[in-house]
Amino acid sequence: MNPTLTIPPRAEVEARLQPLAFIAGEPQPPALALPTVIHNPSTGEPIGQQVACDEAQVEAALAAAWACHRSGEWANTPPTARADLLDRAADALMAQVPLIAAVESLNTGIVIGTSAFVNAIVWLAFKAAAGVLRSGYTRSTAPGPFGEVEILRKPLGVAVAIVPWNSPAALAAHKVANALAAGCPVILKPTEWAPYSCQFLAEALAGVGLPRGAFQIVHGGPEVGQRLVADPRVRAVSFTGGLAGGRAVAAACAAEFKSFQLELGGNNAMVVLDDADVDAVAEGVVAGLTTLNGQWCRALGRLLVHRSRYDEVLEAARARLAAVRVGDALSPDAQMGPLANAAHRERIGRAVAALAERGGRLHQTTPVPDVGFFFPPTLITDVAPEDALEEIFGPVATVHPFADEAEAVALANQTPYGLGGYVYGRDEERALRVARQMRTGGVKVNGVSLLELNVDAPRPAWGLSGFGEEGTLETFDVFCGKSVVGVAGRRG
Repeated sequence: MNPTLTIPPRAEVEARLQPLAFIAGEPQPPALALPTVIHNPSTGEPIGQQVACDEAQVEAALAAAWACHRSGEWANTPPTARADLLDRAADALMAQVPLIAAVESLNTGIVIGTSAFVNAIVWLAFKAAAGVLRSGYTRSTAPGPFGEVEILRKPLGVAVAIVPWNSPAALAAHKVANALAAGCPVILKPTEWAPYSCQFLAEALAGVGLPRGAFQIVHGGPEVGQRLVADPRVRAVSFTGGLAGGRAVAAACAAEFKSFQLELGGNNAMVVLDDADVDAVAEGVVAGLTTLNGQWCRALGRLLVHRSRYDEVLEAARARLAAVRVGDALSPDAQMGPLANAAHRERIGRAVAALAERGGRLHQTTPVPDVGFFFPPTLITDVAPEDALEEIFGPVATVHPFADEAEAVALANQTPYGLGGYVYGRDEERALRVARQMRTGGVKVNGVSLLELNVDAPRPAWGLSGFGEEGTLETFDVFCGKSVVGVAGRRG
């Protein structure tokens, strides 16, 4: 238990389970109630109804964002003034992190210790975007024939940000802060499964005087997202979610050559070399399977183990998983919580059953509660690697032996995804040699964590894991176009 962890009173958390749209500066209830109920995944008890904005509300948001862009009120605000506003929003959000974290734990099942850690990103994202503006990134120079040539980064126009349920507020903050820093009005659509925590962003931005229409929230399912992305007034889109949704976004953006950024997950490999520290590997397996309850883009998907260490690694991982404390997401003692909703638990159950039908042997040693949407961390052996290519997006990994480094690299690169990866070995130079051959956005050696290797390094996506890169500067660039301005000749 973390003695510094602050958990707000339950009544205060439940009072925030009232989804509101924010359109043209005004909070308002979404007009439509969808048929699906949202449950507390730790107990299975209902906490609300899915909601959606109707056509009129979506159009009002688009019109307000377009009017804001055309007026130039936000785009022409000097970078330092935009940075000051983002800093003030960050300060307001920092004080709200415990409540944001508790709302997400209740809504999505992410344990409160992890939720509090992840949601520090909410205010830090605004600070980082303000820092980009203060660095002078929007204007650089190069020598020209008659003086300096200006290279200007200018806002593309109305932006749309779409976020999933595994960490909605933090993901939204990263996208929204960068869009606003770039000078773009932005419309945020949270997932219909987790509509609550993003409202804190709207309240903070309204409180610091953001212009009308510069930031808005609309609610709904894929139909609302498609309506936003396809609108010709929208010029930039940042999407985090599943492969099918990413393909739909890419297709809609391609028709009008919009700027877009996609992060779609991965089936991430962990390579265990023959000189690996088995205790460290077991810890990495636990982190890879239980962080965000296995529902994170860089979760462990394929455990690749040298044949000489296969049985030893499997037994150590089984033993370490047996000690994991699974429970209510709002309990400070829980190390792992439930899956986000019943539909997702059913999908994971079907995926595991399909692998079992293909000869897979299930290893499930972690006790889980009988009530709620819990699923035990699961290792699956005896499955052919070619039958385990797809991402499951849960606390499930297949286990495959390899004979040498070449086979390990081939197995790691076998899937169509390329987001993250891990290599374990005592000889770090050898481990780094293997890591450099993995076709994926990032590889960590001898460790698994939510922390990036370097906060300013890009977070690329290869293959079906996405399109483009995320990062401090990379996401900012999604919302900008460059103009090069200079003197080509002298009069007379």
